[in-house]
Amino acid sequence: MRRIKFMIEKEFRQLFRNAVLLRMMLAAPVMQLILLSYAANFEVKNLNIVVVDQDHTPYARRLVSKFRYIDNFHFLGYAPAYKPAYHELLTGHADLILLISPHFERDLGKANHSSVQLLVSAIDGTKAGIASGYAQSIIRDFNTDIRSETVGLEPAGGARLDIENQYWYNPRLEYKTFMVPGILFELLLLIGGMIAALNIVREKEIGTQEQLNVTPIKKHEFILGKLTPFVLIGLVQFTLGMLVAAFFFRIPIQGSIPLLYGFAFLFLLLCVGLGLLISAISETQQQAMFAVFFCLVLFILLSGLFSSTDDMPQWAQYINLFNPLRYIIEVGRNVILKGSTFRDMQTQFYALLAMSVALIGLASWRYRKTV
Repeated sequence: MRRIKFMIEKEFRQLFRNAVLLRMMLAAPVMQLILLSYAANFEVKNLNIVVVDQDHTPYARRLVSKFRYIDNFHFLGYAPAYKPAYHELLTGHADLILLISPHFERDLGKANHSSVQLLVSAIDGTKAGIASGYAQSIIRDFNTDIRSETVGLEPAGGARLDIENQYWYNPRLEYKTFMVPGILFELLLLIGGMIAALNIVREKEIGTQEQLNVTPIKKHEFILGKLTPFVLIGLVQFTLGMLVAAFFFRIPIQGSIPLLYGFAFLFLLLCVGLGLLISAISETQQQAMFAVFFCLVLFILLSGLFSSTDDMPQWAQYINLFNPLRYIIEVGRNVILKGSTFRDMQTQFYALLAMSVALIGLASWRYRKTV
């Protein structure tokens, strides 16, 4: 125990001597949390629309006005013909083209039906689907208004169905509320895993590892001494992130704070264990950086941080069973937003516990006191 204490003291002294690294470990996650939470936003707004009006009647202008005064759409103006409008779509200046056919109002009055054409840029399939849904909803609303005025009846024979929406867990429908809990734990993996991975390798490169090898310190004492400072600093990072989430982003924290800290502690053990394992098997900091980068990209892309894991192919879901970030993001979102309890999160707890024990055990086994 005394040797572990001296090892922890040595690690803290090394960290405090490197003021730049210490500031990065404490300040950088807060800045990244704020920036990423605003930047990683899949809300579809400011859809640029160009209108080709070949009718120039009150009905046509009325339909266009429904697009002009909605926040989701940005009206770029009228195009004189189809080709100039298509050029705007081709260059990326426009996201949608609304083409109103000739005799639009006349056909509505005489034949009781008419047509409009909607062209949507589908390079971004998700954005195109949402934009198309918005536009079709507006056109249906216009159609309902016209039918009510001309026929004098409510749609569907006068029947009316009122829908009242109640949104649970994210009543303001803010994307930041969904992203912040996930990014908070993703940054723990990014900072804790990367800094820990460079630690033992740096000892090898500057020669202090050989001095430690000739001391009577045991392997498990060495790993615990390396592990403890990074876990404690990670908990400080987590506290700063929680304060930013609560007071800056106004995220409603519904669940238990001690439960969150318990899972954060377990996840930090896993992250630092992964970093120490990579560090133990790497000979240079460059090797360690490449290994950490590979793991981080794989974990983040498969974690469900940006898209649902249920929509991934089956083989990816099997790989995801060994992704610690996936489990901790589920815990963060469920506990913070839903108020889930430990009983609800038992599967995630045992998965993280098993991976933590395995990684720390492998790091301790792989560490060699010989060169």
